[in-house]
Amino acid sequence: MNMMRRLKVTMAAALAVGLANTFTAHADEQFFPLQSYRVGPYAAGGTGFFGGFIDYLNLINIRDGGVNGVKLTWDEGETQYEVERGVEVYERLKSRPGIAAWNPLSVGIAYAMIDRITKDKVPLITINHGRTDSTDGRVFPYVFPLLLNPYSETSGIVNYIASKEGGADKLKGKKIVVLYHGSPYGKETIPIYKRLADKYGFEVEQIEVPHPGNEQQSQWLSIRRAKPDYVVLRGWGVMNPVALKTAQKVGFPADHIIGNVWSNSEEDVIPAGDAAKGYIAITTQASGADYSVLQEVIKTVYGANKGNLDDKKRIGSVYHNLGIVNGILNVEAVRIAQAKFGKRTLTGDEVRWGFEHLQLDPARVEALGAKGLFHSINVTWDNHEGDGRVTFQQWDGSKWKVVSDWIAPDWASLRPIIEKSSAAYAKEHNIKIRTSGDEPVSQ
Repeated sequence: MNMMRRLKVTMAAALAVGLANTFTAHADEQFFPLQSYRVGPYAAGGTGFFGGFIDYLNLINIRDGGVNGVKLTWDEGETQYEVERGVEVYERLKSRPGIAAWNPLSVGIAYAMIDRITKDKVPLITINHGRTDSTDGRVFPYVFPLLLNPYSETSGIVNYIASKEGGADKLKGKKIVVLYHGSPYGKETIPIYKRLADKYGFEVEQIEVPHPGNEQQSQWLSIRRAKPDYVVLRGWGVMNPVALKTAQKVGFPADHIIGNVWSNSEEDVIPAGDAAKGYIAITTQASGADYSVLQEVIKTVYGANKGNLDDKKRIGSVYHNLGIVNGILNVEAVRIAQAKFGKRTLTGDEVRWGFEHLQLDPARVEALGAKGLFHSINVTWDNHEGDGRVTFQQWDGSKWKVVSDWIAPDWASLRPIIEKSSAAYAKEHNIKIRTSGDEPVSQ
């Protein structure tokens, strides 16, 4: 009996070693764990974004053989956009070797991961969302709110409204209502709208819509009574088409509703029908499939029947294109890090260095086949967002049409707010504030 027990133990140990070797043997692979959501009230965003992300990883593997010979791999864990599920997926996948970065596309999940990824020294990418003060890489070395954070988005929206009114001085006396999703994401911009209202002299009223946003009659009746000049729609998922349809019912014009970056997709306007015509929204990337990189995806990935979208009509949609851009940014960070550390599987900390040197000017963007798809990005060790440039698009009833130039936020006003908040976070968490990008990261 003792011999049999010893034999079982020996076999179990051998199996464990074998499994470990299964993970470690593929030294030429870089792994992307995906906390995706393909079911639930926010499935349209999840399927589009993660579909685009996977399509781009597939393109790099099929067309290029990976990044300098390193194959890109991934595994998905369904979160349904719920924090607890997102953390479970993190704990389940974090031991996989060669993790490049986490990309949850969820403010709640991202908040829950900050301490974890900092301890594990793996980047957390919160493209177009996340903690505003995580832009400050001096305090948040592993968090990257690429392209846009909630405060720079707010500044861009206010700057756009000012341009429609004839200048920032014309904002004085105007009234803006912010209709926001009842979640940490939705509430993130409450302080900055108050601050900008004080600066420019406009009146702001902020109204919450409880998750998921199926019922908004009382909120829009309040808006009708308030008679604002503009409504900023800070929504997500089903909340957005419901807002547009309810606005039409109470007689508020769609062309005076400005959607934020999570209220700017085809899935937000098509279900609203005629109520969406004229609606305007901010974006960091254009829609459409006419860009070279999208044509490559169609030809190479979908041509090989490896496309991730079930409905090919969604290729080139806002969420799909954001996933493509996110794929570009992740892959280029790996490529940049390889140039320093070697053409091999990288550690998370090495990929962090790549993100801190992620500088894609318009010429490089064009070389990647993405000219016109997005503007550029210039990440540094102390600025983990980039330049925060945005543009605005208007729904004409069948497609989005760009209606502005690229607009930059008011960094002179925003950076001191960001640094004040990040300094408070550093003090509370006993974090040493970095003074140089060359010094080792210690937490």
